[in-house]
Amino acid sequence: MLRYTLMRLGIFVGCLVVVWGLVYSGAAPRGLGASNGMWVILLALVISAPISFVVLRKERDRASIQVVRKVDRVKANLEANRSQEDTVDDTARAQSQTS
Repeated sequence: MLRYTLMRLGIFVGCLVVVWGLVYSGAAPRGLGASNGMWVILLALVISAPISFVVLRKERDRASIQVVRKVDRVKANLEANRSQEDTVDDTARAQSQTS
């Protein structure tokens, strides 16, 4: 998961550098007034999103598998704890009924 995040961040930073270069060279339009920095960041986000979607497909699938495994493990642990509590409750009821 960390690898995917770092790769996504790398693509964004690369797009940010390219967009910044294009804006300051005059090839892309500048923002209005003091909004130029925000304009560059938003444009880089818009460009990096589809690139990340296509380029990082395999890495995203690997991260998804890891998340599914972790969720399944947590569900199994929760169910084991729940069944253990039921066993303790049943034992306590049986002992209180015999007393």
